[in-house]
This record gives sequence, structure tokens and C-alpha cells, in this order.
Amino acid sequence: MNSTAHMQSSLGNIDGAPAASACNLCIVRKITMCSVLNDEEIQQMSDISDDISYQPNEVVCTEGETAKYMFNVRSGCVRISKMLPDGRRQIIGFLFAGDFFGLSTGGGHSYSAEAIIDINLCRMSREKLFENFKKLPSLGEKILDMSQANLNDAADKMLLLGRKNAKEKLCSFLSAMSKKSAQNNEIPDDKIYLPMSRSDIADFLGLTIETVSRQFTILANDNIIAMDKSPTIELLDLERLKLIASGE
Repeated sequence: MNSTAHMQSSLGNIDGAPAASACNLCIVRKITMCSVLNDEEIQQMSDISDDISYQPNEVVCTEGETAKYMFNVRSGCVRISKMLPDGRRQIIGFLFAGDFFGLSTGGGHSYSAEAIIDINLCRMSREKLFENFKKLPSLGEKILDMSQANLNDAADKMLLLGRKNAKEKLCSFLSAMSKKSAQNNEIPDDKIYLPMSRSDIADFLGLTIETVSRQFTILANDNIIAMDKSPTIELLDLERLKLIASGE
């Protein structure tokens, strides 16, 4: 664990608040795995949870290391990546508030996770979480549903990388990021939140940075997007964006 990360001793002890109230007031509770739990059940989760923060580019977990924890993203953006045999990096996902990670098989993490911007995570012991599945079956069912959604996303990613051209890839990515942005109450409806770098987007889409930058310019010239002040872009024509993403 990175020594520069700032961690509270318990998720339920934020700013001196009682454990239950801290979890009950969690701003992502309604969109994460804990959404199926009542207040009493949330209290049980607070007993096995820590609040932990990381600064940009700090590592949360590393591919291959023993998986001891699962994480809920409370704020910020996490980059998930794998290293190819030749040393190149392949980004396999970006996680935002409400997403979770750390559910690995074989006892080890199958990917690395890093903070893109300042992040705040709810960290849970995997062992204790799995024990709680017996007491909280709805939690296990919710995690299974979210895992299935992640598998569907992975299937879409395979199609994205294997069949689409550069413009279709970027439009598919922006369409997906538009949906993520819509979950953030601080992001206006006509904005897409992109805290990641162009290099990150290129590594996710399997393109070069130059190609990604060129496609952004083409979309701007076509009045589909407008370059805004980082980290957002303005979405001018969502329907055209979706049509291009679908290959039409």
C-alpha cells in the first residue's frame, strides 16, 4: 500500500461522525453495491470498512499482488490497466464514483489500479465482505449483478477494439463517458467529464495519441463536440455521436 495515501481508521469516523451516520450520508450509496442495504445493514458494512484517499498517479493495487481488499469509488477517477508481455500498457477501464473493483479470482489482482485525480475509496476486507454475504444475501446478489454488467462492458470493449475505426471508437468512448457524467450532479447535462489524459484514452482505445487528438479535432469541426476547459468537453450533438459510434 502506498505510504503517502491518507487513511481514516474507520469509514464511520469521518470528521468525528458516528459510523452509521457517515455511511448513511455517503454521497454514492444510492449508486453503488450498498444501495440494496438498509440503515442497519449499512452499519454492519461500516464495521469492516475504511475510508482511504490517494493522490494522482498513486497506486491502489498492483497486478499480481495478493488481493486482500475490495474498493468502492466514492469520488475521483481510477485507471485500471494491465501490462502486455512486451512492456506496453493496456488500459482496460476507467472507474468513477459508484464503481467497485478488487473482485479478483485466484487470490491475486488481475490488473493494476491507479488514481488519475484525487480519489476517495471505501476499502473493505475481502474475507470479511464474503463472510457478510451469508448475513446480507442482497449484497452478494447486487455484486453479482454489477459483475455481470462489467462482463457486458468487457464484451463491448472487445467489439470496440476489434471492429470499429478510430472515429467510431472515440465516439463510443465519449458516449459511454457521457452516461458516466450524467451520474455526477456536479457536471452539467451538456458536458462530458474526461479527467484522464489523451494518452490514457489512446491506451484504452488501442490508438496513438496523434490519432486520438486528430479525431477530437474532427468531431469539433463537425460541431458534435466543442473543446471546453479541461477536464470537460461540451456535447453539442449526442444523437450524431451515437450514430457514428454505432457505425452509421
